[in-house]
Amino acid sequence: MMHSDQVHIDADIVCEMISDQFPQYRHERIERLGTIGTVNAIFRIGSSVAARFPLRSADPIECVDILHSEAAAMAEFAEHAPFAAPQPIGIGRPGPRYPMPWAVQSWIKGDVATPDGLANSTTFALDIAKLIASLRAADTKGRRFDRRGRGGHLPDHDDWMSICFKNSEDILNVPRLRRKWAQLRELPPSGPDVMNHGDLIPANLLVRGERLVGVLDCGSFGSADPALDLVAAWHLLDRDRRETVRIHLRSSKVEWKRGAAWAFQQAMGLVWYYQKTNPAMSALGRSTLRRIFDGPEI
Repeated sequence: MMHSDQVHIDADIVCEMISDQFPQYRHERIERLGTIGTVNAIFRIGSSVAARFPLRSADPIECVDILHSEAAAMAEFAEHAPFAAPQPIGIGRPGPRYPMPWAVQSWIKGDVATPDGLANSTTFALDIAKLIASLRAADTKGRRFDRRGRGGHLPDHDDWMSICFKNSEDILNVPRLRRKWAQLRELPPSGPDVMNHGDLIPANLLVRGERLVGVLDCGSFGSADPALDLVAAWHLLDRDRRETVRIHLRSSKVEWKRGAAWAFQQAMGLVWYYQKTNPAMSALGRSTLRRIFDGPEI
């Protein structure tokens, strides 16, 4: 259990709900995926479909609104991404044994990226840069950051960072981390909002060999700080390959540092929150923090 409000879901429950609500898939094999994801439990349905079940308890009406919004964002993302992305198929209803709406989407083939697996691959780094550049080129249609999550004003996260520092005192060098955040939070904006994926962590990227072949969890596609998707460079690449991304995107010094700031904010929450319940996610936070402190430009 990763969350105090986590909802139970298993393959038997999924089988019942698929048979009842999506009978066209009732004879398909159902398999829970052992991902490091923290928001949804993912089940593979046969060879071409996936079902996503929110893990944290939420109001069903609010949840279904979110799922509809995510479906629209996924469809828009796929129009602009140069790599494969899941497409929405349908939204399921709550059932007797699972109390919230859930989503069905297409399955994308590929191997889940890891923090170090392609860290020294220039080919992979250029694919990451191509993805970010393509998303930035999408029309925002007048949309601005919606003030939810990362991607807006860095100091808005001070309260959360204080919680992270407090809970990390026994596992990280908190005085050093506090000093770094004090520097990063003062960075000025680097430009107008652009379209971003919003969560380019390894678990949301699929690879084959050294190539990026798919992007997952695209339901947060929206307008935000142009530096937000640069977190991918800090989560996935070594120093030289990060420089490849920076040069390809022509990132200014401020934009590049803001990308590190968003990666820092995300990593600080991963280390302590998932230390016991999701060690792989906690380890991602540690490796990202190491890269930020290894970056001479930061």
